[in-house]
Amino acid sequence: MALGTESIWLRAYPGAAPPRTRLLCLPHAGGSASFFHSWGNALGDDVEVVAVRYPGRQERIAEEPVDDIELLADSISAELVPFLDTPLALFGHSMGASLAYEIALRLEARYGVVPAALMVSCRKAPHLLTPRTAALTDDGLIDEVRRLGGTDSALLAEPELRELILPAIRADFSAVARYAARPGVPVGCPVTGYVGDSDPDVDSEAVRAWRRVAPRGFGLKVLAGGHFYLVDRRAELLADIRARLARNP
Repeated sequence: MALGTESIWLRAYPGAAPPRTRLLCLPHAGGSASFFHSWGNALGDDVEVVAVRYPGRQERIAEEPVDDIELLADSISAELVPFLDTPLALFGHSMGASLAYEIALRLEARYGVVPAALMVSCRKAPHLLTPRTAALTDDGLIDEVRRLGGTDSALLAEPELRELILPAIRADFSAVARYAARPGVPVGCPVTGYVGDSDPDVDSEAVRAWRRVAPRGFGLKVLAGGHFYLVDRRAELLADIRARLARNP
């Protein structure tokens, strides 16, 4: 089934041909679907990039943000059901990696669909997560976003935009804080971990630990850069994703 504009949760970037695979992209805390805009059509005509639109930002700015990863995973998984006629791979960056993992578990347990691949970026494995402070002041939230870097941090320099986007950032950081360490439940698909070699919060061994939930195979790709290595290393990252998707049946 074609995605088109039928889903408020999903923004599709269709290729010129019917897709062989869909790649669902889940943004980081404070991020939005537009972060993956440049990925549209970058993986070839047979891979359709689909970015998740979280409540409380961009087209959904009037909605209340959701501060719980498992609730987000419930909603997104249910939204995906009509579109599972095409093999689905998942890519999540930072907070989005935990969300991608939870969606993979739900698709298999609730809907009998095993994703083609789970790709997790700059996020510790589920059993290694540690609590983080969610009750930051506005200035504290802004400092944390700027510390991690990324294109979204530039928006915080504008006072009017800051007032609009801070509620979503606060909800996302709260969701991350509430998503505590848990025994990792294995997924039924291959898992690939990505990380920048100078990420201030996540090192390669913490990402390598995802192999604990990957009995169908695990790969690790370390790229030059920090928490948002995927901005400067976009071409290298997309080439690796493309190659891995091409190897899936």
